[in-house]
Amino acid sequence: MAKNSFRSELFHIISTICLGATLPVSGFKTSYTGEHPFYAAENSALKEFAYATKTVRSRVICGRECSMDEHCKSFNFNDCNKICELNLATRREHPEDFSATQGSVYFDADEDTPLYSLTDISMNRYRSCKMLLDAGYNSSSIYTIYPEGFGNGGLSVYCDMETDGGGWIVFQRRQDGNVDFYRNWAEYQSGFGDLSGEFWLGNDNLVTLTSDDSRGTWELRVDLQDWENNMAWAKYSDFQISPGEYNLNIGQYDTSSTAGDSLALGYHTYSRWDHRGRPFSTKDRDNDRSSNSCANHYTGAWWFNSCWYSHLNGRYFPDENAGSYQGVQWESWKSSYSLETCSMKMREI
Repeated sequence: MAKNSFRSELFHIISTICLGATLPVSGFKTSYTGEHPFYAAENSALKEFAYATKTVRSRVICGRECSMDEHCKSFNFNDCNKICELNLATRREHPEDFSATQGSVYFDADEDTPLYSLTDISMNRYRSCKMLLDAGYNSSSIYTIYPEGFGNGGLSVYCDMETDGGGWIVFQRRQDGNVDFYRNWAEYQSGFGDLSGEFWLGNDNLVTLTSDDSRGTWELRVDLQDWENNMAWAKYSDFQISPGEYNLNIGQYDTSSTAGDSLALGYHTYSRWDHRGRPFSTKDRDNDRSSNSCANHYTGAWWFNSCWYSHLNGRYFPDENAGSYQGVQWESWKSSYSLETCSMKMREI
């Protein structure tokens, strides 16, 4: 059959939420000479069977790529990042790998496929990653959530749907040093970086999220990895960031954690290294108890005391920077050791 004869027919308009904005996008079915058309399932994707991934401008071009490849049985197109994935299988062949995915549209030649479209995300107004997970969105990715205080635009976040049961809002990530974390107060206030890479979600956003009493209380999880691919984690209850100086409020340390307690230091009551209740400090806003600026001395920003027992926003090094207190540090797990990766995340309880 001729795979290179292609035409598209616009037949309806959908609305897709992409990083907080509502974008009008033309939905379509594609037909080819002598072949059946492709049909779309909104907010869905087939996982694990993509053999080719490319960035293209539209669904139409993605469909053309599939039509010209004899191996392509279906395709996913993400309206947010314009990623086109060509698949070796279909939804019907592998229903266990067909899942809800915000912003993605799945296409194949099965006329029943539109029955599997999910309701427009913008109408559901999911308020957290946990709510998205409970609704069937089980892929770790960038989503738009609509907590109290963020208005109609919502908040773009990275949801970790895999770690420890999933449903985590990631608010900090270090992994390669591509983003400078030696920033000023205003930048930490509003947030910076790339949600798909290294970033800080923003102290104002953390205040708004953790002040929403209707969501209950929040737990905090910290995930760490060293340069030998060893991993550890720490978890705390009752996480909240206060308005004003962005004080760190945390409850009990989970004793099953493997990284040790480098925030509350429960075994050092009133320690000068305890970060509980401490205001946030940056290079241009010194709120620590040291006679010098901890943020300037350790090239970062944190809830410093005098000065720290953890500092995950320190300068990123290409190795462990052994024997130094400079770097991405979690003292109770690796003393004088700069970590390769870390992330901080929160989930409602």
